[in-house]
Amino acid sequence: MTGNLARLPALGQSPWLDNLQRRMLSDGSLAALISRGIRGLTSNPTIFQKAIQGSDDYDEQFFSLIASGTTPEDAYWELVIADIRAAAELLSGVHAQSDGTDGHVSVEVDPRLAHDTEGTIHAARALDEKTDCPNVMIKIPATRAGLPAIRTMISEGRNVNVTLIFSLGRYEDVMETYIAGLEDRFSAGLPVSGIASVASFFISRVDSEIDARLDAIGTDEASGLKGTAAVSQARLAYESFRTTFSGERWDRLARHGAQVQRPLWASTSTKNPAYPDTLYVDSLIGPSTVNTLPDATLEAFDDHGTVARTIDVGLQGARERWAALERVGVGLREVADKLESEGVASFIKSFEDLLGTLRAKSGSSGTV
Repeated sequence: MTGNLARLPALGQSPWLDNLQRRMLSDGSLAALISRGIRGLTSNPTIFQKAIQGSDDYDEQFFSLIASGTTPEDAYWELVIADIRAAAELLSGVHAQSDGTDGHVSVEVDPRLAHDTEGTIHAARALDEKTDCPNVMIKIPATRAGLPAIRTMISEGRNVNVTLIFSLGRYEDVMETYIAGLEDRFSAGLPVSGIASVASFFISRVDSEIDARLDAIGTDEASGLKGTAAVSQARLAYESFRTTFSGERWDRLARHGAQVQRPLWASTSTKNPAYPDTLYVDSLIGPSTVNTLPDATLEAFDDHGTVARTIDVGLQGARERWAALERVGVGLREVADKLESEGVASFIKSFEDLLGTLRAKSGSSGTV
């Protein structure tokens, strides 16, 4: 019996996996997920921290690198790139069959560069060239400093996953950056076809933060808005996507083979146990979208999720609920700024904690 994952592409949505571990590559579990309908994969520093610290699967390669004189930090990147390239190979068939729309694997630049434009540009180029796979996306955060780096990468014809988007305003900036990068490339007489990009709009963290503020406000109207913010904002983001990637400006690029930058719903596990475990999948299905699923959410949706076009249902209600949040006292810009800052800090902590572990391990005898 076919599960729900395999039914999503008929509605225009691509399910991606939000995880990567070496064991998944060696034991066939990633290949099995691809056969069930997974069409791409995302990773981040926290995912690699858990993968590398949580097993001895990387020890043989790590100690070999250290023995050859590689620094622990450079060894980290070698471990990551090996996994990314292996996953990209497994997804190469999906990439080919989709004419380059799907089958991508995302790897994030050093999160410590989130507020360093030039550093991000150099790191993103180097990472893209070292992975050297047509179906790899370089993840760059949608910070103010990240936006010019994203434009440069797109203008150079590189695939980019723009991550850590928490607000409608920043999402509009991201779409503008993508189109401007393509226009830079077109103006230089270079092809705009064959470039893939997604804009990773974070979901569940928005509800977690706003629900806490609604609880603190404590009015009946505030309580009635709990659990609505993330889906409302995502649906408004999708409306903005449909508007932006239409009309004369976009059509000029599309005629020359440019792909839309699809919205990707990230952080879609349900944090509040009072909400359905498939809430952030069921509610955000529609054409030209991606949902990147952690393992538990993937299994829950495949088993008992609801497959129906929902992303553009009840837009007027979404607008009203979103506006009501400000009216009851939730500062939406403050929420977005806080979540972006926390997201960057969380990835930096994961990255630095893992580097500390690898530095300590590099001084050991080679056994754990």
